[in-house]
Amino acid sequence: MAVRSRLTVAVALILCGVGCTRGGEQAGTPLDVKGLHVELPAGWKSVPPASPMRAAQAVIEGPGGPADLAVFHFGAGQGGDVEANLQRWVAQIVPQPGSSPERETFDANGLRITWIDAEGTLQGGPMGMGPSTPQPGSRLLGAVVEGEGGPWFFKATGPDATLAPQRLPFRGMLQRARLSK
Repeated sequence: MAVRSRLTVAVALILCGVGCTRGGEQAGTPLDVKGLHVELPAGWKSVPPASPMRAAQAVIEGPGGPADLAVFHFGAGQGGDVEANLQRWVAQIVPQPGSSPERETFDANGLRITWIDAEGTLQGGPMGMGPSTPQPGSRLLGAVVEGEGGPWFFKATGPDATLAPQRLPFRGMLQRARLSK
């Protein structure tokens, strides 16, 4: 058993040496969003925002088809509290039987970050946001980043086959977030 454990650790170290950064994934394009600096995970492509409500946007390509990351910032202290936003996002996903959204709060670089991961059928959201018809086999990765000048809201939606492997890169992006200088 000790040989298997050492082999597992060796493989993990080799894989990490091929391109890990803090948070478990390589960082890609830098993105400054109204006082907050993040680095999109490798392979995520920054695109012009599709709506004036969005402060930034990215496309996440994957095996299930493209997913969308929208970043919102409404000004310091604006946009609602953490719980209200998380509850609104969770209400947009009808969970698969036996599953429930995962949630975590952590501190990184002077920021307080609360994030969720929900999978199921994506419904249309309030104010015409979201799909026009229910989308089974979907996933929502969302986060509220609190700090001076915030909050900032990150919401990735799309096919589960695309976003499930992006769960750790999404969390890594949040762990590396910092206030812009």
